[in-house]
Formats: sequence, C-alpha cells, structure tokens
Amino acid sequence: MNRRLYSVLSLLVLAVLSVYFLFPIYMAVINSFKTQNEMFRSVLSLPGSLNFDNYVQAFKKANMLRSAWNTVIVTVTGIAGIVLFSSMAGYKLSRTPGKLSQTIFMLFVASMLIPFQTIMVTLTKMAKDLGLQGSPFGLGVVCAGLGVSMAIFLYHGFVKGIPRELDESAKIDGCGEFKMFYTIIFPLLLPITFTIIILNLLWLWNDFLLPVLLLTDYRKYTLVLTINMFFGKYSREWSLILASLILSSIPIVVIFAIFQRWIIQGITDGAVKG
Repeated sequence: MNRRLYSVLSLLVLAVLSVYFLFPIYMAVINSFKTQNEMFRSVLSLPGSLNFDNYVQAFKKANMLRSAWNTVIVTVTGIAGIVLFSSMAGYKLSRTPGKLSQTIFMLFVASMLIPFQTIMVTLTKMAKDLGLQGSPFGLGVVCAGLGVSMAIFLYHGFVKGIPRELDESAKIDGCGEFKMFYTIIFPLLLPITFTIIILNLLWLWNDFLLPVLLLTDYRKYTLVLTINMFFGKYSREWSLILASLILSSIPIVVIFAIFQRWIIQGITDGAVKG
C-alpha cells in the first residue's frame, strides 16, 4: 500500500513539474500565431486562427538561412575541436599514472569553476590578437577551447571502464598510439561522445554572451544574435520574436529527442565509471 501511494505521489509531483516547465513553451507557441493586438489583449487566450504570417516575416527579416548557417559553422567547429582533443587528452590522462597526470587533470577540473565573466575581457582581447574575432569559425575555435575541460572530465571517467588489456593487445600486434586510439578505443567511447556532442550542441546553439563579444558584423550573426535584433530601443515585435524563437529551437529539439537515450546512457556510465 505504501509503495502504491509513493508511486501515485511521485506521478503527481512529476506531472506538476512537467506542467511548470512546459507552460512557458506552450505560451510561446500559442502567442507566436497571434497578431500584436491579439497578444496585448490577452496572452493566455488561444489565437483566433492559425496565422503563419509571423513565421514568414520572421524567417525573412531575420534572414534565418544565413543566421542558421553561421550557427552551424560555430557549432560544428566547436564540437569537432572539443571531441577531437578532449577524447585524446581524457584517454591519455586516464591511462598515465603519476602525480603529473593527476595534477594536469585537476587543473582542467578546476578551470570549470572559474566564472566566464572573469575572463571574458582577456579572452576577447586574445581572440582579436589571434585573428579569431569577427568570424563564425574563429568563434567556434574559442568555444572549443572553453568546452574541453568538461569533456576531458567526462572522457577521463569513462575511459576507466575500458580494460587496459585492449591497449596492451594492440601494442603487441604492432599498433601505433594514434591508430590504436582511433580504431579500438574511440569506438568504445561513442556513448559518452554522444553525450558531449549534445550537451555542447545545446550550449553553442543557444549561446548569446560569447557571440555578442566576438561577432562584430551583423552578416556573421548567429541565430540568437539575429533574433535579438527584434528588440528595439522603443518597441519590441513580440509576435516575430516568438515565431523566430520557435523556428530556431526546432532543430535542437529534434536532435535532442533522437539522441536522448545516448545522452542519459553516457552521463550514467561516465558517473559510475568515474
């Protein structure tokens, strides 16, 4: 009886939390179909009709294709750099015993505790000096540098669950270090790699502060910065803002829905093996 009551209470709490988190999304969706007058009359009411004019205008005014392409460049560059370097570093640090290896790993972990606001001025100046400011590719390179610490932490814990005998067998067969890693070890890291890709995809796709610091030309803006242009000094086009937000979130929601099983598996395995 107690177990059944606990199960019912758990479902009720989860249902309340679901409504709490989904309600803002519901409000954004229904108001994205309204005109400005309808929205100002009542934000809680349903739209009188499914008017897709807001989506058409938002797509054109925000130049969604160009902004989406810039966002893809930033995201792909950042994730590729994070996965490439973090996987090798996490593997090597995990497999190398000694105080030096442990110290380097702890430095990466400690860097995760530093607030971005404390380094953003210096980081912006360094990016400018290195010629990385003003381009989506340069922004992706900077993002890769900022994202490696968390990825190394996750890879480091996951690699501990892979038997060392695989490394030794590959070396006996004459396999080199890089070939062994990419043909034997890296395929075994796919669960945590999917997790790292999705987590960083959510970050890079929705990031605002770093792009606004490094991107100076509106033609190079990402989706988030382009949508922000709808916020005028004296007026805000809320119907277009909501429509553009819904459009920009569709790709990320679809990708997350497809790969959510691998995300949960990767985080769980990494935590247990760490």
